[in-house]
Amino acid sequence: MNQRRGLPPHVKMLLGLLFGTVVGILANQLWAGAAPLEWIVDNVAEPTGRIFIKLLLMLVAPLLFSALVMGIAELDLGQLGRLGIKMLGYTVIISAVAVSIGLVLVNLVRPGDGAEELVARASALAAESGKVQPPDQSAADMIVAMVPDNIIGAAGSNAQLLGVIVFSILFGIALAFTRTPGADRLREMIQGLYDVLMRLIEGVLYFAPIGVAALLFSVTARMGIDILQQLAAYVGVVLAALAIHMFIVYSLSVQFFGGMSPTRFFRGVRLAMVTAFSTASSSATLPTALKVADEELKLPRHVSRFVLTAGSAMNQNGTALFEGVTVLFLAQLFGVDLDLGQQLTVMAICILGGIGTAGVPAGSLPVVAMILAMFNVPPEGLGLIIGVDRFLDMCRTSLNVTGDLAAAVYVARGEEHPADPTPEDGWDPEPDPT
Repeated sequence: MNQRRGLPPHVKMLLGLLFGTVVGILANQLWAGAAPLEWIVDNVAEPTGRIFIKLLLMLVAPLLFSALVMGIAELDLGQLGRLGIKMLGYTVIISAVAVSIGLVLVNLVRPGDGAEELVARASALAAESGKVQPPDQSAADMIVAMVPDNIIGAAGSNAQLLGVIVFSILFGIALAFTRTPGADRLREMIQGLYDVLMRLIEGVLYFAPIGVAALLFSVTARMGIDILQQLAAYVGVVLAALAIHMFIVYSLSVQFFGGMSPTRFFRGVRLAMVTAFSTASSSATLPTALKVADEELKLPRHVSRFVLTAGSAMNQNGTALFEGVTVLFLAQLFGVDLDLGQQLTVMAICILGGIGTAGVPAGSLPVVAMILAMFNVPPEGLGLIIGVDRFLDMCRTSLNVTGDLAAAVYVARGEEHPADPTPEDGWDPEPDPT
């Protein structure tokens, strides 16, 4: 018993993940459609999984606010501009690499060619779901929506977390420039709020293995593996592109841009990766990512707070990659030939879409629908993607969160830290003079 209690959190979550997946597949194979199984999924497993996600999501808005405000308040104006430019440049470059990997693979493999049966199934699934519609906003409207007119309303909507980030940045800047006794007390209160939220996160993580098992059981008990078999080529392209970006691009990034050993990096971020995979939500994983950055990677707190809070909504490489692959796959499926110029346009939109997509489950589907409409690809194809999106969302969210932490490692290099790891720990905090 003592050994079980001593298992690392990521191992417990992996055990919950494997248990839920295996039991769910077995239940689907033995009792698919049976009333008792449907009752268990509807009344036990799915509510348990939703409670776990809600426990994480309820902490996101206050954690975004407190972490970002304190991160900025600890900076001077020069630091804020430098960190912001480093993060934005990194995000655009790495997202461009991610989308390029996806587009090259989907053009080489062409998973949508010769799949007439999937076209019919796509139309049927779209008619059944009816839940994905292209957003009726222009690009200008999306930019305007980033500035909230009601911060309370924005904090209550996961789709408007960019508005919370904008408000928190402005609030943090104002707090950094306000040097009064009242502002100092407010700074201490916000720091106290952050400390309490981190303690709450520790409590939620005790519940994580049960929540993860329930989530995976719900998905696999209903879907089984049939839909994955039908879409194996598409799913395989997405997974291959995500794996290349995860283990090659990020390894090179943390090694050469961040000065950290890839082995140490991936060992340190295991808990965040498993949490992201389980919840399929960058926003819900933010509390765990902040904990990992502080306790495992030992990054400067003002850097990790700034980069990870902004990155949970803006640095979504996996989302950008998925959107590009999905648009080209559906174009191939419906026989819509996109030339090089159009594919480059898709790439640019996916990079921007990755920055502006809500970090919640299925948050990228409306953006994909918008891109499909731009290139006259029938949007009913998304009905087919919905069947496998939960699994792919889990995978790309894991990439998104890992990318946020890789960005934090890069931005943190050269920043002051009260207790920097030594080179023997696998991280050289000083920039390479060459």
